Amino acid sequence: MQSIELDVNGMTCGHCVTAVTQALLGVSGVVHADVSLANNHAHVEHDGTVRLESLISAIEEEGYAAGASVSKSNSE
Repeated sequence: MQSIELDVNGMTCGHCVTAVTQALLGVSGVVHADVSLANNHAHVEHDGTVRLESLISAIEEEGYAAGASVSKSNSE
């Protein structure tokens, strides 16, 4: 399993968190997404086939800005 950390800007409420979470989960290969309004952050776990650009595009399509925070890979 691999993970990607993203900074997400423009979220102001719980609905925003839900929209970003659903957008991330809609990207093929994503298995889990944890989005934090308080930290303007998203932690995404995926199967290794996901491209950072795909995640950012999915978030931007919902009307929010996003960028890579810290990328790391974990083998399990």
